[in-house]
Amino acid sequence: MSTSTLVRTRFPSAVLVAVGLAAGFGVAQGTGIRALGGAVFAVAGLAAGALWLRRRGPGTAVALAALYVGAFVLAHVLAIGVGLPAWLAVSLVTLAAAGVTFRVADASRPGEPAR
Repeated sequence: MSTSTLVRTRFPSAVLVAVGLAAGFGVAQGTGIRALGGAVFAVAGLAAGALWLRRRGPGTAVALAALYVGAFVLAHVLAIGVGLPAWLAVSLVTLAAAGVTFRVADASRPGEPAR
């Protein structure tokens, strides 16, 4: 599915955030190849970033990109620093980041055409 199709169909970028964080971790853990999980994280983040830029502009795109990377870092802090189980840490930050992303980038706003 091309980016223009995703923009036109209003594919929720929050799904890409969830895939990047959760599936990226799952791939890294499942394969033992951290770089492969990082690639999933990066590709999903770039796709989401393209949607944010087209839909909400550069300011929102930068803020959501910072949230996405911050969630990745926070998952590590919660797992390594605080001692939460890794999947719990990833799940918590994924839910939070995807929820904020949906509200900021994907939810309809007054005056926007219905999806």
